[in-house]
Amino acid sequence: MAQATIRDVAREAEVSVASVSRALNGADNVHPDTRARVKAAAEKLGYVPHAGARSLSMARAHAIGVVLPDLHGEFFSEIVRGMDKEASTRGFHLLLSNMHADLDDAVHALRAMRGRVDGLVMMAPHLDVTALMRNMPQNVPAVLVNCRADRGTATLLVDNVGGADTMVRHLLASGRRSIAHVAGPAGNLDAEERLAGFRLSMRRHGGIDNPLVLPGDFTEEAGAAAARALIAGGKRVDAIFAANDMMAIGCLMALREAGISVPGQIAVAGFDDIPVAHYLQLTTMRVRIAEIGALAVTRLTDRLGGRSGPPATELHAPEIVVRTTTA
Repeated sequence: MAQATIRDVAREAEVSVASVSRALNGADNVHPDTRARVKAAAEKLGYVPHAGARSLSMARAHAIGVVLPDLHGEFFSEIVRGMDKEASTRGFHLLLSNMHADLDDAVHALRAMRGRVDGLVMMAPHLDVTALMRNMPQNVPAVLVNCRADRGTATLLVDNVGGADTMVRHLLASGRRSIAHVAGPAGNLDAEERLAGFRLSMRRHGGIDNPLVLPGDFTEEAGAAAARALIAGGKRVDAIFAANDMMAIGCLMALREAGISVPGQIAVAGFDDIPVAHYLQLTTMRVRIAEIGALAVTRLTDRLGGRSGPPATELHAPEIVVRTTTA
């Protein structure tokens, strides 16, 4: 069965197409009886206004497009939770999409948002922002989160280098000397900066120029694989600092399966402070994920309302949370 059109609704309600448009868009110059007839006809026919057409006839769609690398996992659940709470407070709803690891996916996600949103929040630490910005919908303001800074676009960044330095200094201060790092995926901004911070801090504070680094991809499975590789290779380490909490949790599981005491023999630390880190008593760097999500929406809606200054890059420092995996 073909989807009902605005002309079908007008015919059913015995009014003009213009009257249907005004009634469904909440215009004041519509008689209550006409509005009621139009709404009843629309419900009867199952009519859904076309987002693109609606946006042309209204000043605002009252929607914010959110494009993320993934929609699964506690990190993304937290950032969306923060965005959704703030958006709801400000009278907006979210339209979510993900871009995986491919620029083409990101471009497709952005094009799907055209005509449907008032602004965009985009998190793409793994992509070339210059190429991404070339495909942004015209005249749609955006806020970037954890992207390589693009001049002229409001950007929220985490101080990954400083956070990694803080964690290394904590591990060294607690008596650890042979610290291994489980890195995130190559080409990811957060992973690269956390690795750089680890190496820099180990050289400055630990006197080690080439600390042990194992590959990872931000998943629990990668963390477990890294820990098992350490055990199988006989590598003598007394601490593991993973580039995110999920890999740190994988390390924890693998070490405990092997009968290795944490933190007695090997301390374990992560980065992000996702909710499950608290329950596992994981030492980590707290990013305040939900707050950054909320702040991104605040910055965007302020721009939409003409209440913001020139777009700026904001650097947010994480804080260390010491729990029993390093105590």
